[in-house]
Amino acid sequence: MPAFSFEALDAAGQTRKGTIDADSPKAARSLLRAQALVPLAVEALASNTAAGEAPSLSQRLLTRPVFNSNQLTIWTRQLAGLIVSGLPLERALTALAEEADVERQRHLVAALRAEVNAGSPFAKALSQHPREFSDIYCAVIGAGEQSGHLGEVLDKLADDLEERQALRAKLMGATLYPAIVTVVAIVIVLFLVGYVVPQVANVFAGTKRALPILTVAMLGLSSLVRNYGWLMLGLVVLFAIGMRAALARPKFRNVFDAWWLNLPLIGKLARGYNAARFVGTLAMLAGAGVPILKALQAAAETLNNQAMRADALDALVLVREGAPLASALSQKKRFPGLLSMFARLGEQTGQLPVMLERAAKQLSTEVQRRAMQLATILEPLLIVGMGMIVMLIVLAVLMPIIQLNQFVK
Repeated sequence: MPAFSFEALDAAGQTRKGTIDADSPKAARSLLRAQALVPLAVEALASNTAAGEAPSLSQRLLTRPVFNSNQLTIWTRQLAGLIVSGLPLERALTALAEEADVERQRHLVAALRAEVNAGSPFAKALSQHPREFSDIYCAVIGAGEQSGHLGEVLDKLADDLEERQALRAKLMGATLYPAIVTVVAIVIVLFLVGYVVPQVANVFAGTKRALPILTVAMLGLSSLVRNYGWLMLGLVVLFAIGMRAALARPKFRNVFDAWWLNLPLIGKLARGYNAARFVGTLAMLAGAGVPILKALQAAAETLNNQAMRADALDALVLVREGAPLASALSQKKRFPGLLSMFARLGEQTGQLPVMLERAAKQLSTEVQRRAMQLATILEPLLIVGMGMIVMLIVLAVLMPIIQLNQFVK
C-alpha cells in the first residue's frame, strides 16, 4: 500500500503534518476526513531513489542523505530494540515514523512501512533506497529475515556501525592536529615571504652594500611567490585534477594503491584499516548466516584500496574452488597474517564468525595504536620544521640590519 505525506487542519484550526497509508490520494483524503481532518495537501512518497534508481548527480550534490552515519546507527539500534521486544516489524516502523523529528526521515520510514505492508521483504524495501542503505546493509537484513532472527541481526549491525564510527573518529582525531598545524604553517610562511620580507628589504634598497646570501635567496623566493604564486597554485590544482582522473582508471589505481601500501608508516596504517574493515564485515555477514562466498564478495566491496580488493576477490576464487578460507587468505601477503591465523582457528573450532570478530577487534586496536604513534611523531616534527623555516626568514631579515650596524660603527 503506498504511503502519502499530508498537511491538514484539525477541529481547532491547527495545521497537522504526517504520513498515511492509502491505495490512492483520494482514499488518503477520505481517511483524513474520517479522522475529522480537513486535507490541504496530499502527496505520494516517491522519488528516483525510492524506485531503486541511482540518484542523479544533482541530487547527490544538492541534497544530503536522510541518515548520516550516526543517525543510521541510532535508527538501527532503535529498530533492533523494538523488534527484540516482540513488536512486529510493521508496528516498529510505525513507531519510528511517528517519533522521527525530521520530516525527510519520517517520510522515508513511512515509505518503508508501506512497502512492508504491501508484502515486500524488509531487505527489498531497504534496497529501494540505495543512497540511504548500502548493499551490505540490505544483505545483512535479508539474512536476518531468512534466519528468523531479524532483531539479533539488527543489533549486530548496529554494533558494527558503531565500531566503524569509533575507528573513523579516532583516525580523524589523530590526523586533525597535524593537518591544522600544516595549514597554519603554510599560511604563515607565505605571509612572511610574500609581504614581510619585501617590506623589510625595501629599507636596504638604497644602500650600495651587497646583501647576505640568505637574504638574497629569500628575496628571490619572495619574488617568485609574488609573481608566480597564482600560476603555481593553478599547477597544483591541475595536478590534483590529473591525479583524480588517473585514479579513475583501474590499472593506474591498482598500481597507486599497491605503492601506497608499501609506504613506511602510512602504508601499514592503510593496510590495517582496510583489513579491519574487511574482516569486520566478513564476521558480521558470516554471523548473520550469509553464505561464505556471498559474504566474501560483499566484504571485498568495502575495501577502498583496489590492490587489497583484488587480493580479496582472488581469495574468493580460491574458496569457490574448494580451498579453506584461512589458506586462501594466507596466500595474499597484503592481508596481515593475524587474519589467516584467526580464520584457521575459526575453521578448526567451528566458530568462524567469533574468531573473525576477534581478529577485527585486534586489528582495529592495532590501527588506533599506529595512528596515535604516527600523530605523536608528526606533531613535534611539524613544530620543529615550522620553527626552522621561521628562523631562516628572521635571519634573512636581521642579517642586513646587523651588517648595517657594523658598517656604521
